[in-house]
Amino acid sequence: MIKENIQEFKSKIPENVTLVAVSKTKPIEDLQEAYDAGQRILGENKIQEMVDKYDALPKDIQWHMIGHLQSNKVKYMAHFVDLIHGVDKLKTLKVINKEAAKNDRIIKVLLQAKIAKEDSKFGLSFDEIDAILTSEEIATLQNIKVVGFMGMATFTEDKEQLKEEFSSLKKFFDTQKSKNSDLEILSMGMSGDYQLAIENGSTMIRVGSSIFGNRNYNE
Repeated sequence: MIKENIQEFKSKIPENVTLVAVSKTKPIEDLQEAYDAGQRILGENKIQEMVDKYDALPKDIQWHMIGHLQSNKVKYMAHFVDLIHGVDKLKTLKVINKEAAKNDRIIKVLLQAKIAKEDSKFGLSFDEIDAILTSEEIATLQNIKVVGFMGMATFTEDKEQLKEEFSSLKKFFDTQKSKNSDLEILSMGMSGDYQLAIENGSTMIRVGSSIFGNRNYNE
């Protein structure tokens, strides 16, 4: 079913939208099946689990770290991670830069914007993101590249609220992109709300349960 699910998703989403298959908690066999179906971008939320899977699977997979990041563990994935979603501190950017430099790499990152009304979601305000992007410090971090933003909407059935949250980040993204050509990714939308996210400007969606099947907790 994994192969069929991936093919169905790729037929439904526009060409300019990147599908990240969220493979967290799933066994190697499931990830291999996704790979055999042509999926080359996988998302994990725990660094050790991602490292184990990286070691076991083909090396042309692009690994995305989608979970909230613990700075002290960045070193374990710095040699291979392709994109880190959800960075919400300048301090974390400095750690990623330091570990990327040790591996002679430039690591791409997304800054996480807080667009949800829920208190539990991590993220930066638009003003805080603007302050980071215009800071003198960010210019000194030569081994990271901020390539866009990520936002997680409120867990709600209210489509008007979701639309408002997604469109607010899209508007901010467009404003920042006009000043910074490196910004090219707007990651919004998961299994339950990806269609609305795409309608409101998302260029990257993170889909887990609709590809790999349900988990015992919310993705």
